[in-house]
Amino acid sequence: MKQPQTSRRSFLALAALTPFAVAATTACGTSGPGASSGSGGASMWYLSGEPNQTTMQKAVDAFGSANPNDKITVTYFQNDAYKTKIKTAIGAGQAPTIIYGWGGGGLKTYVEANQVDDLTSWFDENPDLKKKFFPSSFGAATVNGKIYALPNQYVAPIVLFYNKELFEKAGVQPPKTWDDVMSLVKTFNDMGVAPFSLGGQSRWTSMMWLEYLLDRIGGPGVFNAIFEGKPNAWLDPAVIETGTKIQELVSAEGFIKGFSSITADSNADQALLFTGKAAMMLHGTWTYGGMKKNGQNFVQDGKLGFVQFPTVPGGKGDPKNGVGNPAQYMSISSKATDKEKESAKKFFKDGILTETVIDTYINTGSVPIVNGIEDKLSKSPDKDFLNFVYGLAKNAPTFQQSWDQALSPTAAEALLNNIDQLFLKSITPQQFAENMNATLGK
Repeated sequence: MKQPQTSRRSFLALAALTPFAVAATTACGTSGPGASSGSGGASMWYLSGEPNQTTMQKAVDAFGSANPNDKITVTYFQNDAYKTKIKTAIGAGQAPTIIYGWGGGGLKTYVEANQVDDLTSWFDENPDLKKKFFPSSFGAATVNGKIYALPNQYVAPIVLFYNKELFEKAGVQPPKTWDDVMSLVKTFNDMGVAPFSLGGQSRWTSMMWLEYLLDRIGGPGVFNAIFEGKPNAWLDPAVIETGTKIQELVSAEGFIKGFSSITADSNADQALLFTGKAAMMLHGTWTYGGMKKNGQNFVQDGKLGFVQFPTVPGGKGDPKNGVGNPAQYMSISSKATDKEKESAKKFFKDGILTETVIDTYINTGSVPIVNGIEDKLSKSPDKDFLNFVYGLAKNAPTFQQSWDQALSPTAAEALLNNIDQLFLKSITPQQFAENMNATLGK
């Protein structure tokens, strides 16, 4: 498998390689704000970067050949440029027909401003299409019980990676409970090995710990209340306990020394794991490809292990629950014409995640969000990892979207700043909860 090295940020944006300048549009013609192809199809803005751009272009071309009256015209943008341009276009009522996004907080903003169509009844009319996708992928596409976006592409849960060679030397097994975690911290510190690698300077890497711990302790309802902006949702006792456990882990030297100056974008946290300087690492599945490419045969020699996040004794969360990136999303602009909307829906139904597209994603080391691909995954040289990811995502009772994607941009930035302070122990768990509670509704 050849999966490009990528930071989590660019991965979430599906710009897997260093983004390049805005690419040319498809042969259908230029797709300016709100414009559609000359043949009466629909417009779409998408992100540049491989392998996703080529994969999408092939899907669009195939759909256009089969549906000449419903061609999709695509314009490609760099990640950051897209985020700025799409907000401006939507606000001006000049959005493309198909609005690419990440669901969660951004989608909720569009819904509240009546800028995207409700797709609930359309999915009801196309039950086979809805059944095609992982049930967990619809959470970030849903606002107030209604579906406003089509989940698509692939899933990227957060998993606990570990160095099998170090575990064998220590004579221990990967953790199943939080008590196991704390026990392993002592074991590996006594060996002179950092228990956990962490690129703490990036902040969102630390966030992954809170996401899982809060779920395991309080269940998914706690963050759902936060997402919905319910009064004092951040002051839930499960939030305080989560912060307390994090600081206990920091105090026990659970993370590598100097973690607050290590960046994830440089992949230094991955290197600590595959060079044996750290025994474990909580990270996104997108790091698998980077470790395989740069890990000095660490992956190829079978030294990389991966398990789900441990349970917390007495916790309310289902141990099968996942967190991370459940999918990517596409909505339909409420400002589009009826013909444009019709073309977009036809593309959603017949052009997204075709067998060819599914195969392409698997070959690049990703797990498409569709059911029934076990045979395809099992034929991959990375079948053990892909099947693990597939099972985790498919069987998750709930799959919590990354908090900084689920929350509003204002709340997300406050979250990352407060998480940084929590890990550095410059604020208490109570202060963390109170600071975050002040962001509700912002």
